[in-house]
Amino acid sequence: MADLFTSTTTYEDNSKGKSGSQAELEEFVMVEKQKAQFNAQIHEFNELCWEKCMDKPGSKIDSRTEACLTNCVDRFIDVSLLISNRFAQLLQKSAGGM
Repeated sequence: MADLFTSTTTYEDNSKGKSGSQAELEEFVMVEKQKAQFNAQIHEFNELCWEKCMDKPGSKIDSRTEACLTNCVDRFIDVSLLISNRFAQLLQKSAGGM
């Protein structure tokens, strides 16, 4: 990481194409943006499930609420796996095209 900040890339290098460090930095930023979007979706999903499943707060969770939350978690896992597999397919496709 230190070499990202101490790079001696000049304007001429950038005019010919992006340096390795610049490309790595852009890829890092893109990945971090994707992580942030994914985390935002997780939080939104959690809020949705909580609002859907929790009728009234109490000292115990009844069986219906427990089943609802369990189903929500199961669907979340399914969607997470689907998204992960899709990203893997996209990465393979983009790596194969180079």
